[in-house]
Amino acid sequence: MDQKQNVLRLPAERLYREELEALQQADKDSRPSGWMLSPRAVLTFITGGKAGKVDITPKYIGNRRIVEIAIATLLTDRALLLIGEPGTAKSWLSENLTAAIHGDSGKTVQGTAGTSEEQIRYSWNYAMLLAHGPNDDALIKSPIYRAMECGGIARFEEISRCASEVQDALISILSEKTISIPELGKELSAAKGFSIIATANTRDRGVNDMSAALKRRFNILVLPSPSDLETEVEIVRKRVQEIAASYELKASAPEEEAVRKVVAIFRELRNGMTLDSKEKVKPPSGVISTAEAISLLTNSMALAASFGTGQVRDEDIAAGLQGAIVKDEEKDRIVWKQYLDNVMKKRGSEWRSLYNACREMND
Repeated sequence: MDQKQNVLRLPAERLYREELEALQQADKDSRPSGWMLSPRAVLTFITGGKAGKVDITPKYIGNRRIVEIAIATLLTDRALLLIGEPGTAKSWLSENLTAAIHGDSGKTVQGTAGTSEEQIRYSWNYAMLLAHGPNDDALIKSPIYRAMECGGIARFEEISRCASEVQDALISILSEKTISIPELGKELSAAKGFSIIATANTRDRGVNDMSAALKRRFNILVLPSPSDLETEVEIVRKRVQEIAASYELKASAPEEEAVRKVVAIFRELRNGMTLDSKEKVKPPSGVISTAEAISLLTNSMALAASFGTGQVRDEDIAAGLQGAIVKDEEKDRIVWKQYLDNVMKKRGSEWRSLYNACREMND
């Protein structure tokens, strides 16, 4: 059996291996030290195009200039920080940039409240340390350490969720491009090509604010939410198809009209205003992101495949909407009921079936 069929989620370099190989063969531009592709070929991989006879699917649908700036940053000694609302494809862009440049997106630190300084620098195998004392074999290298060794890119997800002292461990690494190992009396200097791509969520402001000193070591790019309905519909439709294919869901993709309705509901609740700007809408307490819309429709396909006819129905979508929007049982249920009665109910026969299904779930 194909190994791909046994893996729940493939890293970008494996998922798009054929595209990367085609780009390598067609790439005639000069490649920076340690890079697998030229900057122009990386841009094509991210935004879509052709490589010989192979179609390159767009990985990021949005402002092309943002991608160009991100690639240009990684050509310098500056690290890259991607900031945005949840669901603005920060991690997705980070992973695909790393896959295209170095062919390995797995050197990743996941920022949490429990992330320690050792996960940024290095730690020890204490059994070996006690038996033989400090030595190279007992050293456990962090993803950042390994990226420095090979001149690769390390990814730091949700950096603002880490404690301030952990964040500050990056300052010397980004400034001096070295990690000191006093126990071994040596120092690791980063190979050419080394960089870090970090992501931060704007909803996490105030959790652990980054210091000015650390921010100065990054080139900061703000990834906007999809600018209009059509762009968001395209993003959602594309990702739902990709995820459904990966999970081998035995259901038809949601119809275009269903996708548009879900995206319209999410945009209105997110922005606090109907699409025609005629009526204010009270937003729920939780995040109503593009990623949530993708998850909702994917789950609707799973419901249709397992307990329906294989066609996504309004009842399947209504179940997902209830879970996505009503995060706080007391407050959000009222917000959702007001939206149903004040907005969706008034939209006529095209919305009637979805409205009835949502009302039944909310009662």
